[in-house]
Amino acid sequence: MQLTKRFLLSAALACALTSAVCSGWAQSAYPDKAVKLVIPFAAGGATDVLGRLLAVSMQDKLGQSVVVENKPGAGTVLAASQVAKAAADGYTLLLASNSTLVLNPVIREKLSYHPINSFTPIGMVADMQLLLVAGPSGPASLSAVVSQAKAEPNALNYGSFGTGSTVHFAAELLKSAAGIQMTHVPYNGSGPSLTALMGGQVSLSSDTIVASMPLIKAGKIRPLAVFSSQRLKALPDVPTMAEAGYPNVELSSWFALMAPKDLPAPVRQKLEKALSDVLAAPEVRAKLIDVGLQPNWGNAAAVAARMQNELPRMQAVAQRASIKEE
Repeated sequence: MQLTKRFLLSAALACALTSAVCSGWAQSAYPDKAVKLVIPFAAGGATDVLGRLLAVSMQDKLGQSVVVENKPGAGTVLAASQVAKAAADGYTLLLASNSTLVLNPVIREKLSYHPINSFTPIGMVADMQLLLVAGPSGPASLSAVVSQAKAEPNALNYGSFGTGSTVHFAAELLKSAAGIQMTHVPYNGSGPSLTALMGGQVSLSSDTIVASMPLIKAGKIRPLAVFSSQRLKALPDVPTMAEAGYPNVELSSWFALMAPKDLPAPVRQKLEKALSDVLAAPEVRAKLIDVGLQPNWGNAAAVAARMQNELPRMQAVAQRASIKEE
């Protein structure tokens, strides 16, 4: 009986050791098949361009194909939920935005994923700067916007590409800092919002540099200020909100690469190294800048710090402006 017990114990230890070795080997062999990158926006936009550039560049580093899957809908919730429920093996990744990780949690009472507990952060990827723009007959400057809004509360209206979007939050930050009232008019995307601006249906729009820049270059809309800490190289003559007297009015759309929670450390490290190498490549950085994105590599800790910094700020904005999901 004692011999039998010793045999069973030895067998159990051998099985456990074999399992650990096999598990470690499987992780070290990662990836041995295609990796899926889920993009929570439709094809053709700036986020899609970013995701496809990452996919092509990372597959060179990983030695396996990285396949893009566009899954738009519900303000990035559909894509985030899909990845949150996926196996934690490194074969399903999410190109998350701050809408996914910060804004959705503060405007949605019920969310099918948790911004922190549902994911393993891989790293920061890029920022997309935001602008306040006016139409042909709109206010000539930010000071004119503030003066008019104070003289006639809610007479000015501004467009955005949706309730609860980054550009909505950016405009509400300005309203609070300047002590003004303007009427928000949400549209289903930048295209309809900027078309309404050019047509005079709204006086102003809060939007991204990627969507706005072609119309600015064509002289169809005018930039009044940028929601960033520094002036943009593409618009060197356009002041920041801080320069206009509103130092706390700063916000951008930003993107991070995420995996499902409990991702094994060796797999996370491989992905982090691949992402870091990709974003350090001059040709990749040049392509991102060319489409209006600012490369912004940071490790998992940087993603967590960005979220922790923005969550309470955006919670306060949502409460002041009564921003809720529609």
